[in-house]
Amino acid sequence: MVEGPSGAGLDSLTVSAIDGHPFSPFGFTGDRWALPDVRMLSPILPSKVVAIGKNYADHIKEMGGDAPESPLIFIKPSTTVIGEGDAIRLPPSSSMVHFEGELAAVIGRPARNVTREAALDFVLGYACANDVTARDQQRADVQFTRAKSYDSFCPLGPWIETVLDPADLRIVTRVNGEVKQDGRTSQMIHDLPAQIAFISEIMTLLPGDVILTGTPAGVGPIVAGDTVTVEIEGIGTLSNPVAAGGKQ
Repeated sequence: MVEGPSGAGLDSLTVSAIDGHPFSPFGFTGDRWALPDVRMLSPILPSKVVAIGKNYADHIKEMGGDAPESPLIFIKPSTTVIGEGDAIRLPPSSSMVHFEGELAAVIGRPARNVTREAALDFVLGYACANDVTARDQQRADVQFTRAKSYDSFCPLGPWIETVLDPADLRIVTRVNGEVKQDGRTSQMIHDLPAQIAFISEIMTLLPGDVILTGTPAGVGPIVAGDTVTVEIEGIGTLSNPVAAGGKQ
């Protein structure tokens, strides 16, 4: 658990170890470290990552196509997940890898046939995410699986914020410090409660599963040597370097 005064800089935050897992009541071991002294891993390893495509009108416009009547979902395997500071590895088989900054919702308890009204009760908290995509392969395959599934293609973090209203948060994605995406979650076509209700009609969401809620306009290419940061209001900043090579 990351703790510190409201508005505190990263150097003044501390990390406290818990004696259980975050999906039930827990205590603290008493171990505590300064945040700069620890390596931030991904805050969760999900059984599955369920992502939402074409969920911002401006992104649909830049990519072409029409807005879906229902949420357009696809799966990213758990092996795509990496944490703060870990490298996004560019596969040799792709010449066009894109960033996609997104709000991630982490499920806190089993969710099946959840109503829209109750949906947020099943959320543990929120994180920054990057739905990295081999765009050339997505276009060639006319579906998402290969393009979205490479190891390291789901940076997630830097932590899970458990006290947050996801309805209207600013999302800013930068590449090498230059702003590429600047949108708000209020611009979603299908909001998070609608997403959870829709997905849970199809599959059971388990504690630790992650929903990637869609990306605003401004997606674009990344190359080896770049650094991608996704900053979300009320959560923090997720930063990942980009490196050549398919495996870590």
